[in-house]
Amino acid sequence: MLSGIINVYKEKGYTSFDVVAKLRGILKMKKIGHTGTLDPDAEGVLPVCLGKATKVCELLTDKNKEYETVMLLGTVTDTQDISGEVLSEKKVSVTEQEVLASVESFVGNYMQTPPMYSALKIDGKKMCDLARAGITVERKARPVRIFSITVLKIELPRVWMRVECSKGTYIRTLCQDIGERLGCGGCMEALTRTKVADFCKEEALRLAQIEALVKEQAGGLSPENWKAEMFSFVQPVDSVFLQYEKAVVKERFLKALFNGNRIGEDMLLHAPARHDNSRIRIYDGKGNFAGIYEWSKDSYKPVKLFLE
Repeated sequence: MLSGIINVYKEKGYTSFDVVAKLRGILKMKKIGHTGTLDPDAEGVLPVCLGKATKVCELLTDKNKEYETVMLLGTVTDTQDISGEVLSEKKVSVTEQEVLASVESFVGNYMQTPPMYSALKIDGKKMCDLARAGITVERKARPVRIFSITVLKIELPRVWMRVECSKGTYIRTLCQDIGERLGCGGCMEALTRTKVADFCKEEALRLAQIEALVKEQAGGLSPENWKAEMFSFVQPVDSVFLQYEKAVVKERFLKALFNGNRIGEDMLLHAPARHDNSRIRIYDGKGNFAGIYEWSKDSYKPVKLFLE
C-alpha cells in the first residue's frame, strides 16, 4: 500500500472530500485523508495523506497556515463570504489609512467567533447543516492568533491581503470583523491557501497533473505493486518531522521498538541531546521510520507510531 503525503492544489468547485474521492480513484486505494477543510469556493494547498501517513493528518491540521484573500468592504452576508445572501450593504467612505490601521489591529491574539456556515459540529451535527435548515446556535468565541497581515493592494471597496495565522482561524470571519470595526461591514470575496506548514502553493499539484504523473511513473505495474518511491510527487511520511533530531535504535532493542515500548537513551545509536518534552524521529537499523518520540522523565515515550 502506498504511504506518504501529496501536496495537492485544490481547485475551485471541489470540496476537500471531492479531492480525496478523486485521488482514491487515481491511486486505486481507500486509505486517504486530507489535512483541513477548504470551502468549495476557495482554492490552494491541501496536503493529502496516504496509507500509514493518515496518522499525520491531525498533526498537520494543527500547523500554521497562510492565505491570500480579497476582502470586500461594505457588504455583509449570512455566510461571511460573497456566495451568501446579502444582509446589508453600506457605502464605503473610509480612507486607506483607516483600513490599514484596522487591519493592523487584528495582528496578535484575538477572540474569534466561528461562523454558522462552518464544518464545526454541535451535538454531532455540522453547523453549516444547521444553518441551511434555518437554525442558529450560540457559538463561543475562541482564541486564534494572527501572526501577520500584509496588505497587498487597496482599491476600495476591495482590499487584497496575505494572512499568516494559527489553526482554527476563519479568514471570512476575519474579513467581517475588520469591516465591522471600520463601521461599514465586510465579507470575503476570494480565498487561496498558499501554505500549510512547509507545503506551499508553488509546489502543489492539481488533480489532472497527479493523474498524468501516475500514468507516466507507474511503469506499467499494476496498482497492487505500486510503491511510494516510484512516484516523484509522494513525499515520505518523515518529511514533515525534519525539525526533530534523528535517532536510530540499536538492533538488539528492535523488539521493544516494534512493540511500541518506551525507548531509553542506552537503546539508541548516538542519542541526541534531550530535555523535558523534547521530541526526536526514531528509525530502525534499515532506515525505516518508526515514529515520533518525546522525552519524559527517564526515557522516550511514543507520540505517534508509523511502523506497520
